Amino acid sequence: MTPELLDRARNVLRAAPVVDGHNDLPWAMRAQAGYDLDAIDLTADQRHRLHTDFGRLRAGGVGAQFWSVFVPADLGGDDAVSATLEQVDFVRAMTERYPEHLRLALTADDLETARAEGRIASLMGAEGGHSINSSLGTLRALYELGVRYLTLTHNSNVPWADSATDEPAHGGLTAFGEEVVREMNRLGMLVDLSHVSADTMRDALRVAEAPVVFSHSSARAVCGHPRNVPDDVLAALAANGGVAMATFVPKFVLPEAIEWTLAADANMHAKGFHPLDTTPGAMAVQRAYEAEHPRPVATAATVADHLDHMREVAGVDHIGIGGDYDGTAFTPAGLEDVSGYPVLIAELLGRGWSEADLSKLTWHNAVRVLREAEAAARRLRAGRGPSLATRARLDGA
Repeated sequence: MTPELLDRARNVLRAAPVVDGHNDLPWAMRAQAGYDLDAIDLTADQRHRLHTDFGRLRAGGVGAQFWSVFVPADLGGDDAVSATLEQVDFVRAMTERYPEHLRLALTADDLETARAEGRIASLMGAEGGHSINSSLGTLRALYELGVRYLTLTHNSNVPWADSATDEPAHGGLTAFGEEVVREMNRLGMLVDLSHVSADTMRDALRVAEAPVVFSHSSARAVCGHPRNVPDDVLAALAANGGVAMATFVPKFVLPEAIEWTLAADANMHAKGFHPLDTTPGAMAVQRAYEAEHPRPVATAATVADHLDHMREVAGVDHIGIGGDYDGTAFTPAGLEDVSGYPVLIAELLGRGWSEADLSKLTWHNAVRVLREAEAAARRLRAGRGPSLATRARLDGA
């Protein structure tokens, strides 16, 4: 990759910075510091323990970040709700503490204002329907607190939707699950279809009255992991108006990494760690395993292969970027942390992508989707009030 391509990439990002769909810094801060912003100074270089700090966000050309207010699926009921609220509280506290870097963003206009001010728009997305405990009132409360997308599932099914990485229980969305989608549309909260089964994707697209997103998913035709998006769903995004944001997680983008990751995950379990644990002790176990069993390494070119395919199938107006930094133990070479986005943009420039198309990929598509979701919400709220549906009534639960 030439210095000239990297310079061009940085110029693209100055004009159209990255709206990244998914970053797990809040959970990493919970795990490593109990949310204590005095213990980990995000204005300093934290590459020894995190993928993310403000210096590297700036170097990466990030203009807006959806912070994942993730909680693990093994938290259920009100425990999941409480933990989600703690995640939301942290993001708001972080945003208030660093006003020179971050601006809370609730609307598409807020993203544009943050960009004009030279700040990074700070948004929130809840990762997993377990965060609402099958309660539309809880969903509305999260929206009022600033959450602007809900990923319908995480790695396990919820009582009203199937996950991509669990045994099918519902055949997609239940009747209550469809009502969750409709209520999200009425609110203006983006329906995030990363992590869900293909049937859940299709059901959500059938029901949706506003554009959907995939906050961090790549192309299943390029890497056959169930977390990725099948071509028929990618093709349907054009009619829906949604955006699929390609992720960087090696096991989702590099076929050779799938089997290696399964073995590495088993080793983590055997050593008493969760495979998604990125605390220093857990990462030491991962590095020791990698030293004995060299892993297949994804690169920026691997991610670019997915974006080439996604652009061909969905169209350039329906793709974006969702790195999943601080939510994965391993990252591609050249995309080791949030400073790496110029490397990906340079790779795409070298493949003949125009600067206009790259600007859609990085900024304009995501801003458009949020704006269109807001417009749909205004229309829908004029015609119907808050849903009082319950899972018991709709699903017979």
